[in-house]
Amino acid sequence: MVTVAQPHSPATPARRLPAVRHLGPNWYACVMGTAVVGGAGAALPGHIPGLRTVCTAIWALSLVLLAVLLVARSLHWLHHRDQARAHLLDPGAAPFYGCLSMALLAVGGGALTVGRDWTGTAAAVALDAVLFTAGTVVGLAAAVAVPYLMAVRHRVEPGQASPVWLLPLVAPMVSAAVGPLLVPHLPPGQPRETLLLACVALFGVSLLATLVTLPLVFGRLLTGGPLPLALTPSLFLVLGPLGQSTTAVGAFADVAPGVVPAPYAEGFAVLAVLYGVPVTGFALLWLCLATAHVVRARREGMGFSMTWWSFTFPVGTCVTGAAALARHTGLVAYEALAFVLYALLVAAWTVAAAHTVRGLLSGALPAGPRPGPGVPVPATVRTT
Repeated sequence: MVTVAQPHSPATPARRLPAVRHLGPNWYACVMGTAVVGGAGAALPGHIPGLRTVCTAIWALSLVLLAVLLVARSLHWLHHRDQARAHLLDPGAAPFYGCLSMALLAVGGGALTVGRDWTGTAAAVALDAVLFTAGTVVGLAAAVAVPYLMAVRHRVEPGQASPVWLLPLVAPMVSAAVGPLLVPHLPPGQPRETLLLACVALFGVSLLATLVTLPLVFGRLLTGGPLPLALTPSLFLVLGPLGQSTTAVGAFADVAPGVVPAPYAEGFAVLAVLYGVPVTGFALLWLCLATAHVVRARREGMGFSMTWWSFTFPVGTCVTGAAALARHTGLVAYEALAFVLYALLVAAWTVAAAHTVRGLLSGALPAGPRPGPGVPVPATVRTT
């Protein structure tokens, strides 16, 4: 009887729902990358017949993926707490807790941009309000907790700096970008102005934290050589705060008239252009740099890993950022840029999704890492 009961004891968690044992927080990137395809498509200038319907369907898929992952991750914490705690104490895995926040926010924002076509406005507002609130709380908690753990528990070295470090810091920027969608649905006056300025504060939280961290990442890249092959796609994560902040200032300018006094509303319109144009320029520079590193890594044998989802959400934020600049400048150049980036996004999502489905069906992804005999898996690679 003791032998029979042993597999169900806390000492052997790996035998309880083994399919979710290696399900780390990085899996929320699938939700983010899927949701942004729908949201970015809806933000494109002009009207393309059938595109909005396709975007709504993709958003619905992201909603289903979010629900499935929330259940699976709950089971992970329930049955494999040892692994869940190991993720928190792993400097390569802990930053991915920012993905939970961004997944909630991306799906919530999509509810109001495209999901309302199928759910109705009232249901879309309610869903977005719940997901925005939860995503913002989780994002702020991650923005504080992950750097704290890195300082007191992870003991990371400067040479270990990785774009993954940006994940918990960019989460409040996603709140800043999608929060203005709820502003028109609040009562006029103080509620609307409070939410708008709260989003501006979230913008500042993320922007300043990113400005402190990004030089570490760039410096490590220049002085420490290329990233490990499996981590090379994470260079695209740098595009996230750049594109999302451009999207955010554009959203501020969209809703500011009538919400804040006229001088400030005009200031938001000026900020949308004077901030968005140079930041988008740097984003394009980084896109070229990151692409060059990925091409090099691919030639050296880089295979598929979950880091390939880094090609999706960050590029999607650049699409919405370019679309915002097109609205506020009226320049055809930014309209064209938005379409080109969206084509890149769709291609990246198709490839990442196809490889992920293949990995799930084959069992390779749920099985987790397989280090060789006596060879540990590096912390920064273990989550891919």
